[in-house]
Amino acid sequence: MKEQRVRSVLERMDALGLSQILVTDPVSILYLTGIWIDAEERLVALYLRRDGTACLFVNAMFHVPANPGVEVVRFADTDPYLDLLAQRINPEAVLGVDKNLLTRYFLPLLNRHCAAGYTDGSVCVDGARAVKDAEEQEAMCRISQINDQAMARFRELLKPGVTERAVANQMREIYQELGADDQAFPPSVCFGANAARGHYRCGDVPLQEGACILMDVGCRKDGYCADMTRTFFCGTPDPKYASIHDLVREANELAESMIRPGVKLCDLDKAAHEWMKENFDALGAALFAVEQLVSLTADTLQMLPVVQTKEEN
Repeated sequence: MKEQRVRSVLERMDALGLSQILVTDPVSILYLTGIWIDAEERLVALYLRRDGTACLFVNAMFHVPANPGVEVVRFADTDPYLDLLAQRINPEAVLGVDKNLLTRYFLPLLNRHCAAGYTDGSVCVDGARAVKDAEEQEAMCRISQINDQAMARFRELLKPGVTERAVANQMREIYQELGADDQAFPPSVCFGANAARGHYRCGDVPLQEGACILMDVGCRKDGYCADMTRTFFCGTPDPKYASIHDLVREANELAESMIRPGVKLCDLDKAAHEWMKENFDALGAALFAVEQLVSLTADTLQMLPVVQTKEEN
């Protein structure tokens, strides 16, 4: 068990007046125990009490390392595993459950009257996970470095005539060569007008000279993900597109300069929006046709300066 992380969850339980909680999110279980179990539709649950009692319920078909640091209850598909779980729950106290608990398990627990009541306890674990400890920060730096290295490799794939799908199909192999476990999500590779389509994935559109290129990609390692969006141009960009690109970059830099403890994310977003609105008008009516490129989204905020991908003669 990750004792400091568990203590952080218990402190939040105490603040809410909760004496017990059921955690079913596999990522949260990994966070608290160091054990990754991808149970898919099957039940995996970590039961925690404020007195420090902990019990991990896992189907017998899944591997659990030796000396896991927590009591483990194993069961088969044909066992009355919800009865086993209900027997551990204090019937005289409210049970906190996380937002990932499936209805197929929650309703039978309700029918068993195994707790005095039920409440959303997600904030107990989510609040702890929101504050990254040194181990997590190191893991996040490692995966971000892999993402940076991968983006440099992806850039080399951007040649006139190559299709979005052809670039996307090579990304998983590159990530794994660099040490990532896998992609964090299906990549978005967008050429030309497709770069303005939110969460567009990829198609058979060929890359043309002067086209805008947007890549939204990410990788995963040791339970942590890195997400990155970058914008390029094939060859020399049209000056009006380059101007808009720089406008978004400046808004991004403004928002970054404001980041400090206590600043709300909504205020960062507002500042970036207002900066672009004020300065967009200065670019002139000729740029209005591409206004959608500066309709700020979370992805837009991650754009970098214009990068040439065409080799100079």
